[in-house]
Amino acid sequence: MRTVRTTEEMRALGAEIAELLRPGDLMVLTGPLGAGKTTLVQGIGEGLKVRGPITSPTFVIARVHPSLSGGPALVHADAYRIGGSLEVDDLDLDASLEDSVTVVEWGEGLVEGLADDRLEIVIERDPEGEDRRVRLRGAGDRWAAIPASLI
Repeated sequence: MRTVRTTEEMRALGAEIAELLRPGDLMVLTGPLGAGKTTLVQGIGEGLKVRGPITSPTFVIARVHPSLSGGPALVHADAYRIGGSLEVDDLDLDASLEDSVTVVEWGEGLVEGLADDRLEIVIERDPEGEDRRVRLRGAGDRWAAIPASLI
């Protein structure tokens, strides 16, 4: 578990994670409102060098940010308003999964079926202050060993 104290540190963590990402990667972000999920994705987008700005996709459900450097696009989805796995299927996230890096906020319990390998990121707010605790969990062979620098 890693403690993150500022929005700048959250973006920097996202950029660190981006260095490990490749086309076909799926990340599932979990945490309460205001935890910093979108801020983390902003850092991932900066690290992947995709077109921005990266904002919460709550009302549009999903946004595609094309690469500006020949790398993978970033598909940023928000499952907050999704009612179940049938609605996830309607988003066709699996159509671009192989070619893109896909990040789904609020996706826990809904999108795990998209890929056997995924990086699950849980962000918790410190009840005593502004710090965030970020926990990374890998699922599948791809994420069997998360670099110690991220933990």
